[in-house]
Amino acid sequence: MIRMVKRVAVAAALLGSVGLGCAGLAHAAPFDVEHATQAYLNTLQGAARARSDAYFDGGIWVEYIGGLVTVLACWILVRLRLLAGLRTRMERSGWRPWIVTLACAAVFLLVSSLVMFPWSIWADFIREKNYGLMNQGFGEWLGDQGIALALTMVFGSLMLLAIMAVIRRAPRRWWLLGTGVVTGAMALMLLLFPVFVAPLFNTYRELPAGPVRERIVAMAQSRGVPSEHIYLVDASRQSDRISANVSGIGPTVRISLNDNLLKRGSVPQVAAVMGHEMGHYVLRHLWWTLGALALLTAVMLWLASRIMPALVVWGGRRWALRDIADPAAIPVLVGVYAALSLLASPLTNAIVRIQESEADVFGLDVAREPDGFASIAMELSQYRKIDPPAWEEALFYDHPSGATRVRMAMQWKKDHVPNAVEVVPPPMASRGPGKE
Repeated sequence: MIRMVKRVAVAAALLGSVGLGCAGLAHAAPFDVEHATQAYLNTLQGAARARSDAYFDGGIWVEYIGGLVTVLACWILVRLRLLAGLRTRMERSGWRPWIVTLACAAVFLLVSSLVMFPWSIWADFIREKNYGLMNQGFGEWLGDQGIALALTMVFGSLMLLAIMAVIRRAPRRWWLLGTGVVTGAMALMLLLFPVFVAPLFNTYRELPAGPVRERIVAMAQSRGVPSEHIYLVDASRQSDRISANVSGIGPTVRISLNDNLLKRGSVPQVAAVMGHEMGHYVLRHLWWTLGALALLTAVMLWLASRIMPALVVWGGRRWALRDIADPAAIPVLVGVYAALSLLASPLTNAIVRIQESEADVFGLDVAREPDGFASIAMELSQYRKIDPPAWEEALFYDHPSGATRVRMAMQWKKDHVPNAVEVVPPPMASRGPGKE
């Protein structure tokens, strides 16, 4: 599921605006990329940097433990034979096979969500609160979780119904047809998300007229990005994180930025972010990502088609499973897929990270705000580990690290700004107790 875009470029201010709002100029010595990079990195120090590192490192464990919790929930449901009992009762009552499958899928999604809910409370609410990244009370957060669960029940049940139908009708090639089902579901969600899903969680309204909107429109028009509507999202109701995107497919494409970015960012910073997001649209990253994920899905479902029969044979009697097309085997399918997804996460991280890096380059070219880009990268680094070892970035980062991004911006500045001079970035503003 996937992120969005914005651009802003005013030709007359391209070179003159470089670095505005970032600080005073240093002496006009030859521009040193490493020195300029370190000047930015040094603005995140002490307790704030330790907290950022701890949050990100802990997040890696949260991701992997969360995957294992999903597998555990699937195993518990299989052992309890809940779906097997439901299947048998519905079959005896004369329900059609597709209704039995749909009911088993819905019950599986509901019960597994309830089994995992204690983990979700800690990982998604308590932990975020402890790090000062959650603005919602528990009731508000719970309301959003209820909406997400309802959407999962509807779309997830239909997708599982389609996959189980494919397994039943093409037991040898179901992994290939199943790839088409999963890819089609992802494409449908990308189409529907900005218009029908996102507004369920946040309010979208037109960005007011002013310098920020003018800059975004100019950048968008310069690169052929639709800019008739630019939306401002009240993301601050959930957190203080800054974000923006160009989302949707075809008629649903829209530019959005959240209110945290508008409140906290200077025009150069907003331009840098929006230029990056527009890069995803112009470079067709959505389609490249969809294609890459389709190939990865094909590999994982092929592996699942080899693993599932062995599991069903091994636990068939104990779990009351008939074969892999049995609706009661849905937890086996989901559990195997979840485990394979966890193993594939370094690859999926790399796919996304490469495209994020390409969008960074595009954003620097269209916004021409290297210091705005560097300073906003530092803002993001308040909850992303700023300077990891290369191996850690390669395995666990789905975006370039803050250090990588700042260094890229300073190299771009040296290469593209005549007589570039280093700015003195101001210290990072304190976010208050417990804030990043």
